Amino acid sequence: MDWRSFSKLLVVALLVAAGCGRNAVRASEKQFLADQVMVFDDDPHEASAENHVLTNREGAAGGRGAGGGGCGCN
Repeated sequence: MDWRSFSKLLVVALLVAAGCGRNAVRASEKQFLADQVMVFDDDPHEASAENHVLTNREGAAGGRGAGGGGCGCN
């Protein structure tokens, strides 16, 4: 592959990459992002029970919810 075809390929790749992700989500489209299908945990009670089991099994708690390092500064 010579440098001309490589440079053409590079220009095309840069144009394709520059065209991606240009559109912001409009307010009228945000209702679809808040749909129940988009939620990871279908049942909050089941998710809480599984989190409890994982906490007991791993011997570690935290990392979910509110932030803080345990120093009491917040």
